[in-house]
Amino acid sequence: MAGAGFKDHFSGVAGAYAAARPGYPDALFDTLAAAAPAGQAVWEPGCGSGQATRGLAARFGVVHARDPSAEQLARHWAHDAAGSGVDLAVEPGERTALGAASVGLVAVAQALHWFDRARFFAECERVLVPGGVLAAWGYGDFLPPAGMDAAVGDYRRQIEAHWPPERAEVDAAYAGYAWPFPPVPAPALMLEADWTLPRFLGYLASGSARARCLAATGDDPVERHGPALAAAWGPADRIRRLTWPLFLHLRRKPD
Repeated sequence: MAGAGFKDHFSGVAGAYAAARPGYPDALFDTLAAAAPAGQAVWEPGCGSGQATRGLAARFGVVHARDPSAEQLARHWAHDAAGSGVDLAVEPGERTALGAASVGLVAVAQALHWFDRARFFAECERVLVPGGVLAAWGYGDFLPPAGMDAAVGDYRRQIEAHWPPERAEVDAAYAGYAWPFPPVPAPALMLEADWTLPRFLGYLASGSARARCLAATGDDPVERHGPALAAAWGPADRIRRLTWPLFLHLRRKPD
């Protein structure tokens, strides 16, 4: 069961989140597969609706995907992927029913800033095999496509006060965390997506700050800024590339 006190910013936008979040690059999962011990299972706490699970399942035989939000898990990719080796359960990031030394990789995608890290890191120590790897990654704001800086800037100014405070930890790329294990070199990576205007606006609508702004003020920032964003985008069916700098931390449990 999920802890009653977990910070649930996404159950209310679970459908939009599942439909709108970008996927992660193959290079990320290839890096994880090369770093983790071969033949081991994966624990993926904070899995959401499975944006990272798909890439993990393609490279690891068993993925234990966990999230404290039943609404997110109800929309998880694995429900439509029979034989994927993924099992789902509602659990907080700080506690799992998995056994001691039962996984070779703990993979946390865009979620570590929500965890009680002292408790989570202790659980990583417990469930990882010797030589196992803790991988945590995330991404902040996208880089606006050419000609969209002003329209995107106006949108961001409206939602800025409504970001949860943990957002600053993502912007800082998890700098200053008291990591439990020695570091493993990690490559610089980028997340990219080629989208139409409706797909881009759907992505904006899936954000927790947009939902919090709407709840607090009654003013939907996507509706308010949609016309300006559309004018800057061009034809709605025009494909434009969105880019997010992606940060990755790798830590190996000593043998």
